Amino acid sequence: MKLVSLGSRHQQVLWDILHVSLWDPPPAPMRPREVLDLPGVAIYAAGWGRPTDVGVVAIDGEIVMGACWSRLLQTGLGFVNEETPQLGIALFPEYQRKGWGTALMMHQLESLRGRFPAVALTVHPQNQARLLYEKCGFVVQREVARGYLLMLAKL
Repeated sequence: MKLVSLGSRHQQVLWDILHVSLWDPPPAPMRPREVLDLPGVAIYAAGWGRPTDVGVVAIDGEIVMGACWSRLLQTGLGFVNEETPQLGIALFPEYQRKGWGTALMMHQLESLRGRFPAVALTVHPQNQARLLYEKCGFVVQREVARGYLLMLAKL
């Protein structure tokens, strides 16, 4: 696995990964791709490349495995304050549950240290990725909309 900075050239990759990251508990199927057009979802990827956008893409040869990214937003399910970016992470299904998520997350957290005091994310309580987040230092802060948990990692 090779990690490269997530730049504006990866805009389509980010849309694809954001779509994968929209996890709902089984037996729910993957959400339709049109959900990415909703303003409350699009804010996490639209116009990637702002000065405070930070992300990394995992690549196996020429194949994108997944990505981890964060963005300062003034709204969103994971909004804490104006100094705390919201984080997203996902791997395509064939790369999940192989330890790559830990490598992605640790690299991203290291990239954020010194730039921001903390980083936030939201997760459904049934999502097994929650164990990864806890292992990487995220702590549940409170329940937010639709039962999702807001988690925060101090940097």
